[in-house]
Amino acid sequence: MEFFIQLLVVLAVLFYAARKGGIALGLFGGLGVVVLVFGFGLTPGSPPVAVMLVMLSVIIAGATLQASGGLDCMLQVAEKILRKHPKYITILAPLSTTTLTFLCGTGHVVYTMLPIIYDISIKTGIRPERPLAASTVAAQMGIIISPVSVAVVSLIAMLSGHVMLNGQEVDLIGLLSITIPGTLVGVLVMGLWSMYRGKDLKDDAEFQDMIKDPEMKKYVYGENKTLQGMTLPTKQWASMWLFLGAIAVVALLGAIPELRPIVKGKPLSMVLVIQMFMLFAGAIIYIVGGVKAKAVANNEVFKSGMVALVAVFGIAWMTKTMFGAHIGEVKSTLGSILQIYPWAYAIIFMFVSKLINSQGATLAAMVPIALSIGVQPGLVVAFAASCYGYFILPTYPSDLAAINFDRSGTTRIGKFVINHSFIIPGFIGVGTSLTVSYIVAKLVGII
Repeated sequence: MEFFIQLLVVLAVLFYAARKGGIALGLFGGLGVVVLVFGFGLTPGSPPVAVMLVMLSVIIAGATLQASGGLDCMLQVAEKILRKHPKYITILAPLSTTTLTFLCGTGHVVYTMLPIIYDISIKTGIRPERPLAASTVAAQMGIIISPVSVAVVSLIAMLSGHVMLNGQEVDLIGLLSITIPGTLVGVLVMGLWSMYRGKDLKDDAEFQDMIKDPEMKKYVYGENKTLQGMTLPTKQWASMWLFLGAIAVVALLGAIPELRPIVKGKPLSMVLVIQMFMLFAGAIIYIVGGVKAKAVANNEVFKSGMVALVAVFGIAWMTKTMFGAHIGEVKSTLGSILQIYPWAYAIIFMFVSKLINSQGATLAAMVPIALSIGVQPGLVVAFAASCYGYFILPTYPSDLAAINFDRSGTTRIGKFVINHSFIIPGFIGVGTSLTVSYIVAKLVGII
């Protein structure tokens, strides 16, 4: 009975904090720890310090890149590709946002792309909902394949030392070799489906009635939003290549352990390698890009990243305190269910993700619990994409941004809230990704 009372406390904290959003997740997670420790006498779990340090290094490097203007160079290249093939924007736009997330480690890069995607689609006569909804979902799907995303580096840190069925430890390359094929196929299938969703603008009576008003038509079609034609300074391009180079080095060191220094008879931990090279990359970009410290602390990547860091601190600490005290009960109950129905793991993760609205925080809260109750490390890898389930309700900032950028009104929240523009693309993209990743994991023998 005490277990269920404590579980209700944890769920109440999650639901309340989720409604407040942002940094409230971390703060109220701390409140939950106090209630569990001082109210119920539980032994406090250990805060996820290693995970948080990895997150911090990645956040700082990404924020320095944005402050240097290197991110604009990536966006300019992406826009050039989209404007060259406007008829295929419903497929190319999601692929571009996934790629940008892969390179930058954050889905927040999608904000700059949204007005460009809208401009190309509306001027080409394509229903804006098609590429916009798919692109915001794809940007979040790209997090689990980025070697510098909070979610990926956190997952690597938590799986460090755990051996899969093939006898190998989980490393960066092993993880990405499973998640990348799944994510890319998921994004492609989602894009193909999106090409045919909803009515064409010329056949949409509601849209046609709206643009009969000359002022409204002018508002809907608006002015061009573009980075094309802008000559970006050489130092911005240099900053971009330095950041990409750091990613390449991290991937290389992950693939070839022999290149890492030997510490206590073993290759240096990739958890430390990632921290070192992200800080190193940030420092070099800071110098080459002529970055000002204030610009790093004030940009979107830094702010959103620090919110995620605080969320992981509070929420992961609370859940570890709660479930760590009842690990025997949890293992006997959930362990047997997951052995029979391994797919239930993915459903649980998607549900928690919706509550927390953060892939990194979801993984930090749930992966240690999953491992402690006997879930195979290979299964954690195969179902890694399930940490993105916050498309279920249209409350995530990038989804709301897509709705606001779509002046045609085709990207929307339905009358019943749940019937919104992102839910079907989300289930198609993530569902396909999980299926493909599971099959690949089976083929390579890690599950």
